Amino acid sequence: MKDQPREILKTIFGYDSFRPLQEEVIHNILSGKDTLVIMPTGGGKSICYQIPALLFPGLTIVVSPLISLMKDQVEQLSELGITAVTLNSSLTPDQLSANISLIRQKKARLVYMAPETLLKEGTMELLSSERVDCLTIDEAHCISAWGHDFRPEYRRLISVRSRFPDMVCVALTATATPRVRQDIQESLNFDSSAEFIGSFNRENLNIRVVQKASPLAQTLAFIEDYRDHSGIIYCLSRKQVDELSGILLAKGYSVRPYHAGLPDMQRMKNQELFIRDDIRIMVATIAFGMGINKSNVRFIVHYDLPKNIESYYQEIGRAGRDGLPSQCLLLFSYSDIYRIKYLIQDHDEQKMRVAINHLDAMVRYAETDLCRRKVLLRYFGEEYEKENCSMCDNCLTDHKTPEDITIEAQKFLSCVKRTGEIFGIQHIIDVLRGSKSKKIERFHHQDLSTYGIGKDHTKRQWQHFAHQFLHKGFMTQDMEFGGIGITPEGWEVLKGKVTVTGNILPEKSPAFTAPKNTGMAEPEYDPELFDLLRSRRKQLATEADVPPYVIFSDKTLMEMATLFPQSKESLLSISGVGTMKLRKYGRDFLYLLQEYCRRNRLEDKAASSGRESTLSGKPTGRKRHQAIGELYNAGKAIPDIMAMFNIKQITVLDHLFTFFTEGHPLRNGSVIEGSALSAKEKKTVLKAFDKHGVEFLSPVYSSLNCSVSYEELKILRLYYLFQQQASAPC
Repeated sequence: MKDQPREILKTIFGYDSFRPLQEEVIHNILSGKDTLVIMPTGGGKSICYQIPALLFPGLTIVVSPLISLMKDQVEQLSELGITAVTLNSSLTPDQLSANISLIRQKKARLVYMAPETLLKEGTMELLSSERVDCLTIDEAHCISAWGHDFRPEYRRLISVRSRFPDMVCVALTATATPRVRQDIQESLNFDSSAEFIGSFNRENLNIRVVQKASPLAQTLAFIEDYRDHSGIIYCLSRKQVDELSGILLAKGYSVRPYHAGLPDMQRMKNQELFIRDDIRIMVATIAFGMGINKSNVRFIVHYDLPKNIESYYQEIGRAGRDGLPSQCLLLFSYSDIYRIKYLIQDHDEQKMRVAINHLDAMVRYAETDLCRRKVLLRYFGEEYEKENCSMCDNCLTDHKTPEDITIEAQKFLSCVKRTGEIFGIQHIIDVLRGSKSKKIERFHHQDLSTYGIGKDHTKRQWQHFAHQFLHKGFMTQDMEFGGIGITPEGWEVLKGKVTVTGNILPEKSPAFTAPKNTGMAEPEYDPELFDLLRSRRKQLATEADVPPYVIFSDKTLMEMATLFPQSKESLLSISGVGTMKLRKYGRDFLYLLQEYCRRNRLEDKAASSGRESTLSGKPTGRKRHQAIGELYNAGKAIPDIMAMFNIKQITVLDHLFTFFTEGHPLRNGSVIEGSALSAKEKKTVLKAFDKHGVEFLSPVYSSLNCSVSYEELKILRLYYLFQQQASAPC
């Protein structure tokens, strides 16, 4: 069974190699061990349970919170020739009866349903007569009261396990802090579970936060370059969604609104138009997007501040699921903070406290001048090792030298002291700037010595100062009422014993410019051919009544427009093209490709690229890892191989490892030079390989307290194998 997952990956899903952790997770599930999987949005969680579902003799139940997610998954599996069904309230009686019949006839491999449906006695009776091998809980963070999307019915899923004691349980999520992960395991009684935590880093996302000045103008400037691409604009309120979508529509954009206030039919229709590429832009509240696996979303705009980092991470994760460069813009203003605090006032005390803490973390992220990936990943318990990610605004900006803002700090703290340390930031700023508000007059704060002493700075500048003072620990803020107090460190500033440095915002926001020259290069491909392929995909999708990305992703089409495959064997070598897709769509795409290449005298590069091909289940020519291994042994460096095949370093490392484990020797090259670890760290990793072996990296990763990335482990694994090879007797 060891090689079966790889065979299914290629023949059914059309991929040459697994993404990080997928293979280890699949083998863990197939061995019957409960498994917690933490992978980023778009990181390939679905394959982790779909491949075991095809190998288990019985059913795999998939618990999902949204009907749209179930529908999307079932459509994609159907296109791959896999029978999957849903049990939910959207089905007609005839559809429900047909799906139940497929279950009873043992034809369905996967059954998708909401937790409420699974917990019904009728569902339990249906499943009790079936063999259930796996319970998969998607969006598992909903189990935890410490998460951002707690759903009590998820807690009750533990009762299902007692009804099917022999089934393995898999919990998956993209947004779980260490505390939430622990809560999930305890709630599901994962006594002997294995935890697999993938990197939260989505390296193809360019992340940007800018001060919100003229949000409409900023948004229009940003999306101008993406008129022909899909994107989502998130707003905090329904009213804002309606207003913004109306303005964009009037300006000629292909756009629709989405929020809970729309009639159900209209909301569903707008969603369908978006996922089927009939419209380009969705303006939505956070109600939109969960479970939408649309792979070609090229940009995300947050018109307003998200309520928490989990939601923000999940929402930007809807961009670039195909691995291609995508843009994420957050417009940040301090007024959004007060709007969100107002919205969460009706929560009970505990929920409000959790919500405020989440909001506070979100604000710290928005304000930071550090690499945004460092801050974002650290929130989820992961350390980002690079100093500069080259894919966020802070890393792409030349930072100014911090200025002396001691006087500003003393003015602000003095005003906090004189108003009694009970008022919020906004009131302190009003006093400093000499406002004539009724609140100031009611408390006679116009008589204070600090009244009007801060007129030399704008309200926006003072807000930025105040949040710097909070971050530096000079003040504390009451999380429930917003009142500011002075810390012992703040008193030292007031006494003149500490010099304060920081950043001073310009009086006016700088002109907004769309992000250019990011650290990730756009793939090179024939744009005319890509457009033709995309147009044909849309036609076929309309005929099949499925979203275009279900047929092929943009990334697959770009690879076709780069390598110009002109035979079945060549087309099958393209990533994302499996035997089922070849059978269904091969003739259409090959005809287009052959005609275009003949007209433009283009050679079939895929035929000579050494890619894996398994037409009719039989390999034709060299497999990709064989070609890469031979090129490496011939003296090619890893960066050269990456460029030749347009793949990442981690993929080259995977292929070289496969090549080696098949019994082929590898030259002891300079692979170790790709490691950023210190000599001491390298020695520790090599000792871990001595203890745990090299077949699976998860035990090594865990033994090192998750402190070394999988890419580093794969570099060191090859180096370790080189050493073993050199010391082996002749």
